[in-house]
Amino acid sequence: MSPYLAAEDLSMFGRDPWWLIAIKAVFCFAFLMVTVLLSIVMERKVVAWMQLRVGPNRHGPWGMLQSLADGVKLMLKEDVVVKRADKAVYVLAPIVAAIPAFMAFAVIPFGPAGNEISIFGQRTTMQLTDLPIAALYILAVASVGIYGIVLAGWSSGSTYPLLGGLRSCAQMISYEIAMGAAFASVFLYSGSMSTSTIVEAQADRWYVLLLPVSFLIYIVTMVGEVNRAPFDMPESEGDLVGGFNTEYSSIKFAMFMLAEYINMVTVSAVAVTLFLGGWRAPWPVSTFWEGANHGWWPMLWFTGKLLSLLFCFVWLRGTLPRVRYDQLMKLGWKVLIPVSLVWLMAVATVRALRNENYAFADIALYIAGGVLVLLLLSFVADMFRGRGDESGQPADQPPFDPMAGGFPVPPLPGQELPPVPRRRPRHERELVVSGGPDTHSDESQGGSTDGKEASDG
Repeated sequence: MSPYLAAEDLSMFGRDPWWLIAIKAVFCFAFLMVTVLLSIVMERKVVAWMQLRVGPNRHGPWGMLQSLADGVKLMLKEDVVVKRADKAVYVLAPIVAAIPAFMAFAVIPFGPAGNEISIFGQRTTMQLTDLPIAALYILAVASVGIYGIVLAGWSSGSTYPLLGGLRSCAQMISYEIAMGAAFASVFLYSGSMSTSTIVEAQADRWYVLLLPVSFLIYIVTMVGEVNRAPFDMPESEGDLVGGFNTEYSSIKFAMFMLAEYINMVTVSAVAVTLFLGGWRAPWPVSTFWEGANHGWWPMLWFTGKLLSLLFCFVWLRGTLPRVRYDQLMKLGWKVLIPVSLVWLMAVATVRALRNENYAFADIALYIAGGVLVLLLLSFVADMFRGRGDESGQPADQPPFDPMAGGFPVPPLPGQELPPVPRRRPRHERELVVSGGPDTHSDESQGGSTDGKEASDG
């Protein structure tokens, strides 16, 4: 076996007694719920701090129980079901959106897989379970959660929720492809799809340093996957009132909000696991403290990295404005997907050369040569395309009429709206004078007619 491929050993999983599995499952559920409560309070306080506002300060010390009070308030509100809704799907949609968000956290490692902790005298791993294809399991479960949003928009029997559901579906398709390509780069470099093995493969260097382009692509796609600002198009209040959840209230609305924040925690945990070393201690700590990656300490490092990424979510929301929908689709299809595919080919080439024991200088030479060839081909293509544009005669096209079909339509690329006739500014209009409109006699005598009566003599 090549020294660059990780040795996958999952024999320590699946040996826990049933009561220990139940404890781990309850811990994952409680960890997510507590993290969500803290994330909501942190978001409101951090955004208030950025915007020079006070923020929540009534419920609990320093307003720390504000999110709990909001949850209780939503549960006590009236649960309204609209008449035109498909009731079965309408009720099922929030459940479909929330449950997959919990399921994805089952394969996230909180610590090393060496049975280093003891729970009631039973040695176990700091992870609920692991799979040889754990990363693909995360992608599959995250994709199922999108169906909850789509079904919610369709079953509401209203126009704006339907548009929000369709936006979410298109957004998921465009950003899921780039996210999968970012995952594939990690698979190629680690030689495994197991989350615990991927973290073990980052013992010497985190993948955020080895695969920076994959990390940046994943950061952008994870913001788009959870429908957070500036990519919150499925629920944009400006043009869709409230998006897919417009017709929801009470506990159903609360479940959609819970699913959104749990998805934030899940995608952040995946980013920590795949790119930021997982449960491993940061570089300065791991150099002088040998026990930093043993015992219960790895959970502290994992939680700290997770909260840092959650802060980045809040930072983006308080900083960037919402993009247009065409900009969102253009970024996904024309930027992220091509860049991720080209980067994936480069990573695959490097891994193949490393597995064949090529020297680093030879690999760098091959990569530089490939980049130069691509740049040369791009330059030649641009040059011939420019010549074709110059030689071609522009076809005479009729002027664009936005009302040709009986209703207004926007112009296509290359078309321009006809100029709109406008009234002249007030100071440029001709003033009506009492002596009549013909005042050339005054102008011939060198006089001015601005605002003055015409003279006969």
